[in-house]
Amino acid sequence: MIRTALAGFGDSAHYLHAPFILANPAFQLTHVFERSKNRAAEAYPFLQTVRTFEALLENPEIDLIIINTPNDTHADYTRKALQAGKHVVVEKPFTPTVEEAEELIELAREQNRVLSVYHNRRWDSDFRTVQQVLESGELGEVHTYEAHFDRYKPVLNPKAWKETNSAGSGTLYDLGSHILDQVLVLFGRPQSVWANIWTQREGSQIDDAFDLHLNYGRLRVRLRSSLLVQEPAPRYTLHGTHGSFLKPGIDIQEDQLKAGEIMPGHPNFGVEPESLWGLLHTDVDGQSISRKMESLPGDWGIFYQNVADAITDDAELFVKPEQMVTQLKVIEAAFQSTQTGQTVHLS
Repeated sequence: MIRTALAGFGDSAHYLHAPFILANPAFQLTHVFERSKNRAAEAYPFLQTVRTFEALLENPEIDLIIINTPNDTHADYTRKALQAGKHVVVEKPFTPTVEEAEELIELAREQNRVLSVYHNRRWDSDFRTVQQVLESGELGEVHTYEAHFDRYKPVLNPKAWKETNSAGSGTLYDLGSHILDQVLVLFGRPQSVWANIWTQREGSQIDDAFDLHLNYGRLRVRLRSSLLVQEPAPRYTLHGTHGSFLKPGIDIQEDQLKAGEIMPGHPNFGVEPESLWGLLHTDVDGQSISRKMESLPGDWGIFYQNVADAITDDAELFVKPEQMVTQLKVIEAAFQSTQTGQTVHLS
């Protein structure tokens, strides 16, 4: 068993990590770091709570540490965990900068430790369905891809670390890293980046909206996010030479986990209702065909099974830290474009 510790116990640990670790027999969740609270013990009484991060590092019985802490701590905590000989899964964004990411990748190689980033939304129901549509070829050559990750949070919470101006803060790093990761999985590195990143909510310390354009030649990608969207646009919009695909809603795994009724392993976990199925409209031999496209089930547990396979059997990681270097280069280019108003070409 892979003896596993959580470096914190906020909502991410409670709902997005612990359920999948506990559902997988390859793992044994044993420890959690909380400075003063006891949220983990209330949810999982069998967990041993420690009051310092160093206590996790010094414990020889811990094999894997999940770095699910504020973004500006990711690089430091990951570095310390690798130096202590631990395998590491770190929440997105991997690090605030390309330089830090490259340093940690080299350190993981030197230590011969598994290092991965929790890009669970590669296994969202909606994104898996988008992949299926693209692989089917029914859209022909895709020329337009647009994705939104919007929320409605008009009231500021200055006590929340996500609302604090610090390294790796803001909506592009937070929500944007997910939909950007998905695009890089589908299409690889873009030729150039143009972006507008700004603050919409009065008094906000962070950028809370972005409009990101990625150039792939004849394919153009647009990624957008705002925290002031009450009625969201389609999650995904794809147009090709033979048709279009529009996907509403958002993957339901997080809502199911928070409700606590349907959990990983249940036959309905990650299964979207028909109301969230996408619309596929294609032209086949001159005939227009419009139909609902049943969504594939979402399954974030695939990520943790792959991490287990990498640790125990040296399997290839699905989410490689090297992929995050490309992601961070695009994010850095987006901020440069916002500052200059110019398109940034990626070398």
